[in-house]
This record gives sequence, C-alpha cells and structure tokens, in this order.
Amino acid sequence: MTPAHPAKDPTMKIAALQMVSTPSVERNLAAAAGLIADAARQGAVLVALPEYFCLMGAETDKLAFAEPDDGSGRGGPIQAFLSDQARAHRLWIIGGTLPIREPGHERVRNACCVYAPDGTRAARYDKLHLFAFDNGRESYDEARVLEPGAEPVTVVAAGLRTGLSVCYDLRFPELYRAMTFGDTAPLDLISVPAAFTYTTGRAHWELLLRARAVENQCHVIAAAQGGTHENGRRTWGHSMIVDPWGEVLAVRAEGEGVVIADIDAERQRQVRLQLPALAHRRL
Repeated sequence: MTPAHPAKDPTMKIAALQMVSTPSVERNLAAAAGLIADAARQGAVLVALPEYFCLMGAETDKLAFAEPDDGSGRGGPIQAFLSDQARAHRLWIIGGTLPIREPGHERVRNACCVYAPDGTRAARYDKLHLFAFDNGRESYDEARVLEPGAEPVTVVAAGLRTGLSVCYDLRFPELYRAMTFGDTAPLDLISVPAAFTYTTGRAHWELLLRARAVENQCHVIAAAQGGTHENGRRTWGHSMIVDPWGEVLAVRAEGEGVVIADIDAERQRQVRLQLPALAHRRL
C-alpha cells in the first residue's frame, strides 16, 4: 500500500538520463555520476537512469556482477552508489536496473531500486515480463539468466505517485491499470527505464510510451540506453518525458545526455477534468 500523497509542487523538473553503457561497472558508474550531477545543476528533483545503466556486456555478466539485497539498500557497490548519489545531490533517483540475486537462486532479478534524497531506499521493483525476440538476425531471451518479479510496485517520489516498470513491461497495459486502480489514487508518473533494441524501438518505443501516458492520464519518464555498445549491441535511445495528453516534452535521440522537462500537476488535473476517462472505466 502506497502512503497518501504529500503536497505536490505545481511544477517540478524531472530528468531522464540516457547512457551508452559498457561492460565496465566502474566506467558506467562514473558516467552516471556525471549525468546525475548535470541534472541536479539544472534543477531536477527526480532523475531516472536507464535499464542496465551499470552493465551492458554479455548476458552472463549479470550473474557475475549480481548483488545481494540485505535490506539496507546498500547490499553492494552499485546499490551503495545510488544511495550515495541521492544523498549527495538531495534528489530522488530511480536507479534504472541492476542485477540482484535472491538467496539460493541460480538466476537473478532485474531490479529497479528507488532512493530518496536522504539516501534511503524507498522501493524495489523486479521486472515482471522477460523479453524474448528472434527475427532470424537478432535473438534475445532474458529468461536464460533472469527470473521474473512477483508483483507491481508503486512509490511516492517527489510527491508523485509513481508506477515502476522496466523496458518490456511497457507492452503490457494491464500492469499499469493494476497500479492505477489497485490503490487509493491514479498514477502521477510512470517510469520506464529501458534498453530497447534498435529494431523494436524504431517500430514501437514512442508509440507505446505515448499510449501509456494517454490511457493513464499521467506523465511518463523513460530513460533509455541509446547507441552502439562495446558488446556490439545497438539500442534505440530516444529517452523522453511525455505529458498526460501524450505530448513529448523532451527527447534525446542517441548518445549520452540529460533529458529534462518541467512537469505540471495543473496540466494533469485539467486533462482529467476535461476528459474524465479514468472515472469512466467499467472493467
């Protein structure tokens, strides 16, 4: 159960951080630190990192670098980095994803951890839907090394009731409906850290993000991997922030950078007042 909203500012800056991550955790954390600092200087109160921000190498690397969850939110160097960055810059961090191993499990979870400005972990969501794709030229099957999470997770971050999801989850609108109608209030923000392939991203990324924003009448923040990685994989990028009417407020096509926008609580209220679709839901 998500706690009641604290009062929301009428407008606030949020930032999606686009990366082109490498097989080196050390280099990736350094790159993420620079982007977080840049977003903080621009006035962001909440930043989101992409899926696998800490590691883009071979699939088996997720097993080698998986961290435990000891309940402190600092169970390994990647988790400690996110905690320290949130506290150092006094902002909310939606920490993309990192591999977390459950005791006694061979496969790992693709976990999104959210940290509050005091460095405490506010939420952990494990990716529910595992990506598989094979068009004869590209082949992916996350279930080889990952195991799925068990349930949806929401968190109030920067006063925004935020639904957590990861990459392939974007294709399953029922996940967001469960978060919207399974609690005391609709979502204010959907977070989608991703590493969409170039092929699937070009076809569906923006379409799906804008659809999720429109049908849930909330903002969407989508921090993505965007470029050609050292392991040869090419990701689509196009990190973006979308408003409740489906308008793209900010986007970056490829390459490392900060995608920042003001989100407006009054704009969201007006959309829901003028077109009360959430109140009209029957199923």
